Amino acid sequence: MRVREWYSWHFPEMVKIINDNYMYARLVVFIKRRESLTDESRADLEAIVMDEAKAQAVLDASRHSMGMDINDVDLLNVHTFAERIIKLAEYRLSLQAYLHSKMELVAPNLASLIGDTVGARLISHAGSLTNLAKYPASTVQILGAEKALFRALKTRGNTPKYGLIFHSSFIGRAAAKNKGRISRYLANKCSIASRIDSFSETPTSKFGERLRDQVEERLRFYDSGEAPRKNIDVMQEVIAELRAESGGGGGGDAADDKAAKKAKKAMVPVHKLFEAAKNVLTNKVADASDRFKVGDEEVPVIDDVTGAASDAFKGAWREKIQALGVQAFNMRMMAEEELLALRDFLLKECVDCDEKIAAARKKLEENIQEWEAKRTLIHGERGERVGPHQHLAIENATEPVD
Repeated sequence: MRVREWYSWHFPEMVKIINDNYMYARLVVFIKRRESLTDESRADLEAIVMDEAKAQAVLDASRHSMGMDINDVDLLNVHTFAERIIKLAEYRLSLQAYLHSKMELVAPNLASLIGDTVGARLISHAGSLTNLAKYPASTVQILGAEKALFRALKTRGNTPKYGLIFHSSFIGRAAAKNKGRISRYLANKCSIASRIDSFSETPTSKFGERLRDQVEERLRFYDSGEAPRKNIDVMQEVIAELRAESGGGGGGDAADDKAAKKAKKAMVPVHKLFEAAKNVLTNKVADASDRFKVGDEEVPVIDDVTGAASDAFKGAWREKIQALGVQAFNMRMMAEEELLALRDFLLKECVDCDEKIAAARKKLEENIQEWEAKRTLIHGERGERVGPHQHLAIENATEPVD
């Protein structure tokens, strides 16, 4: 780092004591001249370096330093440069925190599996999380190495083994002969994680954590031969854990699913209702022995007492019609809201465009009037015509030159 090189001429002993660049820059801003350090500065040094031994070492080294004196101009430049480095380091930390929060919200499983930076690069290169979820694992593996891929296909050479996922720590930890195998396995897990993040309704990072454990097991398998767990067993464990956390447990969820399936099965299809109603209206029902199935129960279509349609048949018909009406009303309301939002957006864009065009036209007219005034002034006093190529000289001229 350049700050180390500059400040080491004044305080060379601190380079060996402080290894972190950010901490070193903060000490440069705090110390300035080494002669300013006293016993009262020990508490502030400990707050910066977060180590009592290092703070005492810096204080002792400042008293017996072999560095040269530094003038005010050089010290000011070093101080300014160190402050800029501190701001850049803090800005980098804020960007990392922002990226971590966004990845936890958008793709928690992918971030848990491969990290925030690599996951964000994959999503950015694919265009969106949905596009990344649609890619097969073979495409995810070489995503970011398209140039090398097409060059290899053109020259009939070896195709690349990895793209952006090379920056993952798993690829670096694998042996040279296993890098291609672990990259293929990691791309497979990234594809699974991206699909879970894209299409799941409740965001969670547990799938990504278990997928990361699977990659760790695969690395151990390559090194020691220890057999890893199957993917279906791991996914079932995660699903069971999520069900247990939801509060109902596995049995309660199974009962709810069974009840929901039974209620769905009990719903009468629309075409059967239309067929039965048509038979009633066209007098195709011979007698009251004809029955209509509503769920698991059979009800008569014709009441044997009144000779008209039975109440059960009317109720089933009425419920279905009401459900269809509610569904149609909801769809209509959603369509109207989308159309209103689109209309407001287009109106806003048109108003903005009209204002920009009017401002540009006004500015152009003002420039034309200014040019005409300057040309008339120069032409009238000099007695010569002025071409467009001389407009810079006319604009800069304040008084006519004879």
